[in-house]
Amino acid sequence: MTQDHIDGNAAGGALRDVFAVDLTAATGRCSACDRSLALAEAHLYTHAPGLVARCPGCEEVVFRLVRASGRAWLDMRGMTCVQFELPARP
Repeated sequence: MTQDHIDGNAAGGALRDVFAVDLTAATGRCSACDRSLALAEAHLYTHAPGLVARCPGCEEVVFRLVRASGRAWLDMRGMTCVQFELPARP
């Protein structure tokens, strides 16, 4: 049997590049109403254990971010995709 995959640790560099960008400038698509929006357009609610962002069109949750004690939980299941620019490599 041939191995057609490698360990997920190999994605470390690529993921570090992705999560080092300002995502408020990113655009995405709401999975509930299919609206295209910049994450900065989302309606942000802060009266919760973290941040809750809702689609300005249908008010469904597009992402949640909770931080505590050196950890973070990011739930973006309300977005079908997110597009953003990566910084140029030196």
